[in-house]
Amino acid sequence: MLALLLIGSTVAWLQTFRALEYEPRVIMAAQQIASLVNLSRAALVHSDAIARVSLIKTLADEEGVRILPREPSDKFEPFDKTTLDDRITQELSQRLGPGTIVAGSVNGEVGLWVGFLIDGDSYWLLMDRSRVSPLGGKTWLIWLLTAAVLSLTGAAVIARLINRPLKQLSFAASRVRDGDFDASHLDEKAVTSEIREVNIGFNRMAAQLAKIEQDRAVMLAGISHDLRTPLARLRLETEMSVADEDARDHMAADIAQLDAIIDKFLDYARPGQATLKPVMLADIVEACVYPFKDAEDIQLRVDVPPNLRVMADEVELARVLSNLLENARRYGKSVETGVAIVDIAARAREHWILIKVRDHGIGVSPEALFNLTKPFFRGDAARTAATGAGLGLSIVDKTVQRMGGTFALANSGSGGLAAHIKLHEA
Repeated sequence: MLALLLIGSTVAWLQTFRALEYEPRVIMAAQQIASLVNLSRAALVHSDAIARVSLIKTLADEEGVRILPREPSDKFEPFDKTTLDDRITQELSQRLGPGTIVAGSVNGEVGLWVGFLIDGDSYWLLMDRSRVSPLGGKTWLIWLLTAAVLSLTGAAVIARLINRPLKQLSFAASRVRDGDFDASHLDEKAVTSEIREVNIGFNRMAAQLAKIEQDRAVMLAGISHDLRTPLARLRLETEMSVADEDARDHMAADIAQLDAIIDKFLDYARPGQATLKPVMLADIVEACVYPFKDAEDIQLRVDVPPNLRVMADEVELARVLSNLLENARRYGKSVETGVAIVDIAARAREHWILIKVRDHGIGVSPEALFNLTKPFFRGDAARTAATGAGLGLSIVDKTVQRMGGTFALANSGSGGLAAHIKLHEA
């Protein structure tokens, strides 16, 4: 838009100059030519034959003006190819009389030819055409191109100076969004005062957010330590002091569930970026599937090519897949058999690895589908028979984002819930 504005202003300036300067100069040149013709005619009229020949020679040598007799057989072309040429013709005809002829060429010789009469005899006055062209067409084009190039160069420099700090700010903001506070530092010595103030403010904000994130991690670690110590004592005392075996098992299960909920909170609140490296997807899937092989309430079907390599954190990706499998085991059981049938498939598509984990349960309602990845949200009762913190799918979504991928949930057309993971191919 800046370039278009500059080009438009240059063209407008050019047209204004033509209207206010170029055309008046051409008209002035026409007036000078008319004066030259009148003076030449007057000098020739009032001179004898010998002086007339000398005068014609002097005009040709010193002024570049030739006076030639006009023959009836002369062939000429009118001098009216452009609007300005027509204005010159009108001006000369008005000043020299209605019988004046203005031609662009006579007998094939190009120039500015003006026909006039002296005592009934017809003459041609020939002069260089440049007298009525103060600035030629190529000159105008050169000026226009020069102005356009300079304007566009200036616009590019200005746009670059404006866009560079904005790009740096955008990059720093994206780093802060992903939790990488060390890579978000901006230059606090920028030349422009406004940019300098913005950079200083952004750096202070990023530093404060980093401190808040660090304090949160320390607080969560402290909470984990402080809660797990009494939980361990409770579990030990329960196993030693409760005589009823059934009650003891239930109390121990409740304590284990509390410990698992603490793990969920810590996983969800884990800061920072994942360390990505090329890993074999089939090996990770095999490790995640192994604990479920002997389970009676889940049946796994794996379709993962052995050569797929994905950019991921091996531990994080294993946690994601294990979480999805556990989620399908709990909530994706078939109504008829009570067994969760889970399909795990992966394919490579345009530098991406697409992973799909799908159960064959009853799925979820469309209203709840969008909210399943929100923290502490639980869907309908059919898929939440087990108790928990409501953080499982939220942890999966956040972990996949930390690895630079995307996570989405959808109801399968033939029944069940499908989880789609998209990660970079290694």
